[in-house]
Amino acid sequence: MTDHIDDASRTEAFFTLHHRLPRQSPGSDATTRRLLALAGPLPDRPRVLDLGCGPGRAALLLAAEVGAEVTAVDLHQPFLDELREAADARGLGDRIHAVRADMGDLTGPGFPPGSFDLIWAEGSAYCIGFATAVRDWQRLLAPGGAMMISECVWTTDAPSAGARDFWDRNGSLRTLPQTTAAAVAAGCTVSAVLLQPDGDWDTYYVPLAERVESTESTDPTAPGMSPGMEWALAATREELAVRRAYGAEYGYAAYVLRPADPRWTTRPETAADREAVHAVNAAAFPTREEADLVDALRADADAWLPELSYVAEAPDGSVAAYALLTRCRIGAAPALALAPVATSPAYQRQGAGQAVVRAALDAARVRGEALVVVLGDPDYYARFGCVPASRYGIRPGFEVPDEAMMALVLDDSVPVPLGMIRYPAAFGV
Repeated sequence: MTDHIDDASRTEAFFTLHHRLPRQSPGSDATTRRLLALAGPLPDRPRVLDLGCGPGRAALLLAAEVGAEVTAVDLHQPFLDELREAADARGLGDRIHAVRADMGDLTGPGFPPGSFDLIWAEGSAYCIGFATAVRDWQRLLAPGGAMMISECVWTTDAPSAGARDFWDRNGSLRTLPQTTAAAVAAGCTVSAVLLQPDGDWDTYYVPLAERVESTESTDPTAPGMSPGMEWALAATREELAVRRAYGAEYGYAAYVLRPADPRWTTRPETAADREAVHAVNAAAFPTREEADLVDALRADADAWLPELSYVAEAPDGSVAAYALLTRCRIGAAPALALAPVATSPAYQRQGAGQAVVRAALDAARVRGEALVVVLGDPDYYARFGCVPASRYGIRPGFEVPDEAMMALVLDDSVPVPLGMIRYPAAFGV
């Protein structure tokens, strides 16, 4: 019977079932605030585009707590009406502009290129596809702007048959590394990834389950229990059951993304680059030690990871900058050491170094690596999300200022190891 229900009836029933629920996807105010912090500093009265805003929980928070001017977009008019009502009640009506539009076709006069400082999409990008969203929305960002897009992902490499069957029928999932690869292929670099906590699912599913129970208690013969609603109830019951049975195998990952710097082409080094890589490192530092270190690491099979030796090309195709990640260990656990990072003097302070570091870190995420350590300028490496390693109980085996020994968690679903950093022998420490 449900096979003959048209899409419009299903959509109407879905929205009816979800009407005035607190959230339309897993999330929480605490997670929204944490993601805002990961997105980095915003200008005064930032211009925010909230796509697939639903009833506007995030839009209201963004307007109230960071003073944002929010353009909130959804196709379902009752959600927009609910948001306008809530915004007016909170005195935020002048900061939130509810717009009925299709997030897959943001080509109208209200969406010129470069018009937003932050694009926000909690649990909504699946409507058009994560890769399509990343590719198409970045044109709307002002210089220095960022996107926060959350996506449901596998948190295991071997999902159960029941979980895979459900998601194959309801939007195939990727793993975290595969999702990162999709973002990079779409022209962005990853600033941060947050695997949302299990509690974020409760804020969505507990009210939804209560709504299903109350709706099912209605006499099936009474007006309002349409075939579309029967379908919506059955689909939601299945979704809730799958979450109960297989919830440890998938979750929402929130990505903070920025467009890659178009001035620099980044890629793994090739054999033809070795002489140029040596020259860039020799020119960037007072001595040849870093250049010789790269050569020594290249000869260490336990340390060298060819796909994590990265170059940035100058406009003429020469090597402008270089970044290297090699295998180290924290106690017995594998990690990566970022060193050296070098930029040719002719291209310093032009973004080449940052571009090549971001590309190397993205490549590490795609490999499924979980942790990077780096010894260097705290102000510089904080731009990539690095924090003092001591916060995690990680320490070097030599004396350095605490703030200079830094760490970056690439995958927060993996426990961060504690202990002393064991560098490859070529580092001599």
